[in-house]
Amino acid sequence: MPRQLAFDLPVRPALGRGDFFVSPANALAVAQIDAGGWPAGKLLLIGPEGAGKSHLAQVWATETGAEVLAAADLPEGPAEALAVVVEDVDRIAGDPVAETRLFHLHNHVLARGGRLLITASAPPRTWGLVLPDLASRMEATAQAALLPPDDALLSAVLVKLFADRQIAVAPSLIPWLVTRMDRSFAAARRLVAELDAGALARGGPVTREIAREVLDSAARQTP
Repeated sequence: MPRQLAFDLPVRPALGRGDFFVSPANALAVAQIDAGGWPAGKLLLIGPEGAGKSHLAQVWATETGAEVLAAADLPEGPAEALAVVVEDVDRIAGDPVAETRLFHLHNHVLARGGRLLITASAPPRTWGLVLPDLASRMEATAQAALLPPDDALLSAVLVKLFADRQIAVAPSLIPWLVTRMDRSFAAARRLVAELDAGALARGGPVTREIAREVLDSAARQTP
């Protein structure tokens, strides 16, 4: 149902498997996660902001009963679950306390025969970890990569972002946007948020005219 434009409704991301669009840009990573049997029971999922790391990790967590934790908020004690997702591990680099907690969680889960899915935006060698033992374990972890989006995936991401905001748009607007926008997941998020704000300000639907204004404004701000 289209959103009522008089109200700024909250965004409710859809995170089920059916909401995750598989394309050549992410098919290998999806296959690696689904296959299981990860070397040493752990896998590092790498991809840029908005690439679907959290979505894919949540799908796996739902299907396996895994506990989902943010790397910056890891508990001091051991995790009880045998399957654990730790998100945004690269963000704790340089924090000795957080790194130590991840090191102990890593060892505890795997020593019990559990599985560990870790997400980050780049390979471990770029993180700048200060704990050598953790760095060596992360660098030895098998990796699955979410690649930059192709047209099909970028189109699907736009459709999902609009749906998360309960915005109905003309189907022809999606390919029109794909050929003109910056080709990244982060750009898609910004674009949909700005189109939403523009439509709310005008009290009407998202139109090509609004989209053209938003894209032109972004182009003028680009150095």
